[in-house]
Amino acid sequence: TVSGSMAKPKKLNGHNHGNYVIGTHRVAATENPNCSRFYIRQANTYVRTNQPSSNETWARTRFQAVAAAVKARKGDLEYMTTDQANFIAQRDLAGGKKTMKAYLWKICGDIYDTEHPRG
Repeated sequence: TVSGSMAKPKKLNGHNHGNYVIGTHRVAATENPNCSRFYIRQANTYVRTNQPSSNETWARTRFQAVAAAVKARKGDLEYMTTDQANFIAQRDLAGGKKTMKAYLWKICGDIYDTEHPRG
């Protein structure tokens, strides 16, 4: 079985040669015998045709800032003990984050949202 991209267009002299060839294989239980599919897409299928919206720009900026904050906080000894204790205290509650990484994303995301209110 094949799953994923089997061929991608090559860019030569400023334009694309070839097409995308994508194969998928369904692994979920089913009675349908047709579990493999192949798609051929034009070379320019995945080219963006419009500018990012203000919501998308805001989300990208927030994601980049929160990711950097999570990375910094994860290795900061000043917060490590407190974060571990607070994580353990909330993980079994309704709506609690089940992994430390998810908990740090929530904490750092909340801090970012407080410091940068969305207009």
